[in-house]
Amino acid sequence: MMEIQEIAETGPEWRLSYEQVPYREALEQQEARNHAIAAGDARELFWMLEHPPVYTAGTSAAPADLIDPRFDVVETGRGGRYTYHGPGQRITYVLLDLKKRGRDVRCFVHGLENWVIATLADYGVEAWAVPDRVGIWTRDIDGSEAKIGAIGVRVRRWVTMHGFAVNLDPDLSHFTGIVPCGISEYGVTSLARLGISVAPQEWDEALQRRAGEFLAALTCSE
Repeated sequence: MMEIQEIAETGPEWRLSYEQVPYREALEQQEARNHAIAAGDARELFWMLEHPPVYTAGTSAAPADLIDPRFDVVETGRGGRYTYHGPGQRITYVLLDLKKRGRDVRCFVHGLENWVIATLADYGVEAWAVPDRVGIWTRDIDGSEAKIGAIGVRVRRWVTMHGFAVNLDPDLSHFTGIVPCGISEYGVTSLARLGISVAPQEWDEALQRRAGEFLAALTCSE
């Protein structure tokens, strides 16, 4: 696995992976890092990466939403229902110690939403969150509302796991094997479908530029 790591003496570690990481391997590494952060033995972590095609099931996944299990299906401990991950979709795993950052899970999730929305705005894409629909939404090329980003988190011992995924240029037909996040009324889109070409490294850098705003917002409950 080729990785570029930004090392600093304080603050979260950034791990940037540009070769696909199998989902099960990434989940195992997250579990271990979660334990280590909670024990005070490791720094917090932002991990940006992509997976080979996989369907993941959250704690609320309904069997009827798995329409065509053409890829590996992995049960996870995150919230939510079924989600697709694959090449062209850039994922950011966020492992933070909320004991040091306000102990407010709702604030954390809103912070993730706003981080993605602000970064998409840097590319001229208007996006938003909807209270009764998980994820990040925008207008598709036909004007209909469509999902461009997914959010799913788990918090254990006040240390977060999982995070968010944004569709840069995935094969959108792969989403048809599931009902994404249990929402069948709306479609899925990507930056490429909207006519915007963004390389993974460029997207990572754009998110990093706004990370300070995200971290500062986590103190909103204090």
